[in-house]
Amino acid sequence: MSDEQLSAEIREANLTYLMLAQNLIRRDKAEAQFRLGISEESADLLAALSPAQIARIASSSMLLCRFRMDDEVVWSLLTNHNTRKVDNDATTRLHASILMAGRFAEAS
Repeated sequence: MSDEQLSAEIREANLTYLMLAQNLIRRDKAEAQFRLGISEESADLLAALSPAQIARIASSSMLLCRFRMDDEVVWSLLTNHNTRKVDNDATTRLHASILMAGRFAEAS
């Protein structure tokens, strides 16, 4: 993949992320904050962006979204690569969601 292709992919990912984020926020702000891992101030800012502003921000060569799973435990739960298997996949995903929700609460 060339540098130009990579930049185009980043711009497309940014545009998709910003549009999704704005739609989630407008539908249910509290749920969007949780799902996106953003503060209330960020949610308000994203909700107020015009289409032109979204397009301008999306054209950045820096990826705007990021993985929130910085912890090896969360990755292990999500990928089922842990050594101690929990009862079932639903319980494992629930545990990972609880850990990520706790991080969201700490950041708010």
